[in-house]
Amino acid sequence: MTSANGNASQVTNNGDVRKPFKIFIGYDPREDQAYEVCRHSILKRTSIPVEITPIVQSDLRATGLYWRSRDQFESTEFSFTRFLTPYLANYDGWAMFVDCDFLYLADIKELTELINDKYAVMCVHHDYSPKEKTKMDGAVQTVYPRKNWSSMVLYNCGHPKNKGLTPEVVNNQTGAFLHRFQWLDDNEIGSVPCVWNFLEGHNEVVENDPKTFPKAIHYTRGGPWFEAWKTCEFADLWLKEMEEYMKKKSNVS
Repeated sequence: MTSANGNASQVTNNGDVRKPFKIFIGYDPREDQAYEVCRHSILKRTSIPVEITPIVQSDLRATGLYWRSRDQFESTEFSFTRFLTPYLANYDGWAMFVDCDFLYLADIKELTELINDKYAVMCVHHDYSPKEKTKMDGAVQTVYPRKNWSSMVLYNCGHPKNKGLTPEVVNNQTGAFLHRFQWLDDNEIGSVPCVWNFLEGHNEVVENDPKTFPKAIHYTRGGPWFEAWKTCEFADLWLKEMEEYMKKKSNVS
């Protein structure tokens, strides 16, 4: 767990400035570097207090919170553990889950300012059907309704419906039930601008239109930490961030 204390007030519960904003990042040993760079990109730019926790499947198994068998279509170790976010946040306040293959280019405070307590969750409502058959390091690319909605989610953890996301439910419910947010009514799923989950290879920047510039790039097909994706779009930005992280790590050690 890592905390960063900024100078500005934090907005996590439409004005509640008492607690750091909780961020849970999906962790996979195959993407350790991606996790570290994602974490670094958030901490570097935040002006509010944040508390970052990796969701590590092996740790959850060791503590008895996760016992689900691995599905053949799971591309990462956090395919289902992500839905434990409200539980891990003690069903209190707002928290964010995000895949580790994100690069943040803006202050997370801007995202928290979009929070609306009338929703149980908020996310980017992508309409995404990838053409590739594989992704990352050869993982099967699957297509399903609301694909990538669950890759970055703002959870209203104390919402009555989210209190139903218990370890038992997360371990036993279907992928469709979880990834399509079927424990919620559609009007309980708020929308976030796509620039906060900008899909590399899918979303496009419109020249001279700042509203289309990404605030968080999602290397959903695979990022430059994988050999096959060394030259993907925005690879230069991720590599620059990685160099900064490595330099800072070297200076600390």
